[in-house]
Amino acid sequence: MSFPVVRARRLRKTAALRSFVRETELLPRDFVYPLFATNGKQVKIPIASMPGVYQLSVDNILREGEECLKLGIPAVILFGIPAYKDEKGSSAFDPSEAVQQAVSALKRQFPELLVITDVCLCEYTSHGHCGLIEAGEVENDLTLSLLAQTALSHARAGADIVAPSDMMDGRVAAIRSALDEHGFAQTPIMSYAVKYASAFYGPFRDAAGSVPQFGDRRSYQMDPANCREALKEVALDLAEGADMLMVKPALSYLDVIRAVKEATNLPLAAYNVSGEYAMVKAAAANGWLDEKRVALEMLLSMKRAGADIILTYFAKDAAAWLKEES
Repeated sequence: MSFPVVRARRLRKTAALRSFVRETELLPRDFVYPLFATNGKQVKIPIASMPGVYQLSVDNILREGEECLKLGIPAVILFGIPAYKDEKGSSAFDPSEAVQQAVSALKRQFPELLVITDVCLCEYTSHGHCGLIEAGEVENDLTLSLLAQTALSHARAGADIVAPSDMMDGRVAAIRSALDEHGFAQTPIMSYAVKYASAFYGPFRDAAGSVPQFGDRRSYQMDPANCREALKEVALDLAEGADMLMVKPALSYLDVIRAVKEATNLPLAAYNVSGEYAMVKAAAANGWLDEKRVALEMLLSMKRAGADIILTYFAKDAAAWLKEES
C-alpha cells in the first residue's frame, strides 16, 4: 500500500499527535551539569568564551547544586581550578583543593545529588598535559598511580562516581584497583572511553586553564577519523572494570555514539562539549539562530543516537525549557 492510502503526514497534524507517536524523549533527568570549582569565597568568574558559565567557589557551587535539584537535574560533574600547579599535578589529589572541598560540601548539603568528578591531571600540571612528562613525552605507566591517587581522593571526599578523562592506557584498571583496595569497591567508574583529539575543546581549556604548554594531545586522545578504534577502546575499558562509558565530543560523533551503544549494554554518556555550546551561544547572540530550539534539537540528537546521559552546559536552561513545554 502506498500514497494516497498511506499518508505519513496524518500523524504530524497536531501537537498532541506528534507527542503521542514521538520515539525519543528528552528529560531533565538525562542531564549532568558541568561545574568549575575554584578556591576562595564568593568567587564567580565569568568565562568569556562560554557565556553563562563561571569558575565558582564552593559556596557558589552549593547554589548551583540546589538549583539543579529544583530543575530535576540529578547530577553535576566537577572540574578543578587549583591553587597551585607542578610537574606531576599534585594538587589533583590534594584533599584541601577545590574539587575535594566542593564534593564534601555538596554531599553534606544535598546527599540526593549525584556528584561526579573528572579524574585527570591537565588542569593541575604546570605543562598542561594529562600525565607525567619524560624526555618530552607523556609517560603512560608512571601516570597511572597519580590518576589512581586522584580518584581515591575524590572517593574519600564523597564522590558518587569518578570519571577518568586522561586517555592513558590502563587507567581504569589502576583506578579500580586503588578504589577496591581502600574500601571503595562500590564507587562506579564512568570512563571517558572514547575521547577524541577535538578542536571543540577550546573554550573548556580557557575555563580550566589547561592549554598544553607544548605540543598537543594527539598522541593520547583519539584521531577524529576513527570509529572502529572507539570500539577497541570500549572493549579495553570494559575488560578493566568500567561501569559506565562516555563519548566526547558528542555533536560531530553521533555515529560513534550509535556504534558504542550497539556494542555494549553499559550506560552511555555523551559530552556536549564547550565548543558545541559556544557556537550556539555566539550564533544566538548575533540573532542567527534560535538558541532554545537549536540547543534542544542538538541534545535530542544525542539522546536519539543512543546516549543515556548527556553532560551539557545547557543543562539548566534545557531543563527549564523542557518544563515550560510539559
